[in-house]
Amino acid sequence: MLWLALFSIALSTVLSGCAVTDVHRTEPLDRQVTWALLPLANHSETPLAGQKAEASLTTLLHQQGIRSLTQAPRTAPMGLLELPSDQDYQAALSWAQQQGVRYGVTGSVDEWQYKAGLDGEPAIGISLRVVDVNSGEIMWSASGARTGWGFSTTSGVAQKLMAELVATLPLQ
Repeated sequence: MLWLALFSIALSTVLSGCAVTDVHRTEPLDRQVTWALLPLANHSETPLAGQKAEASLTTLLHQQGIRSLTQAPRTAPMGLLELPSDQDYQAALSWAQQQGVRYGVTGSVDEWQYKAGLDGEPAIGISLRVVDVNSGEIMWSASGARTGWGFSTTSGVAQKLMAELVATLPLQ
């Protein structure tokens, strides 16, 4: 029986793909205040990976009970190969301050690709952070990397990774 339990644990670890996460948290964050989704920087080689991550992140934050969540408007439409600049982030932060937002969620997509090889496994790397919009203080941050199997999609692996990261938000 012991070998069966060990086998089950090993199998579930293997089937979950490879994942690494690091989390930093401070005081509990109030889920009832106004939140804004600020731009996610795309440091990957995949066009629009930041915007793809933002779409999933919105749903995941709502699942955590954050109801008052607004996406910051983009300053200008971006082309496929353009990256959000620091100016875009600063403009979104200014907008959030003017709207009376308390917390802003931002971060970066560092990897969003299929690994080279026969299986073409998806590989995702994401960093997220919550900032106090008025002070700029980082209230929570989490980073993670995850790979999937050849039959997985990048969006599916990214959503699992972000769900793990967002689940560590110290919400009250």
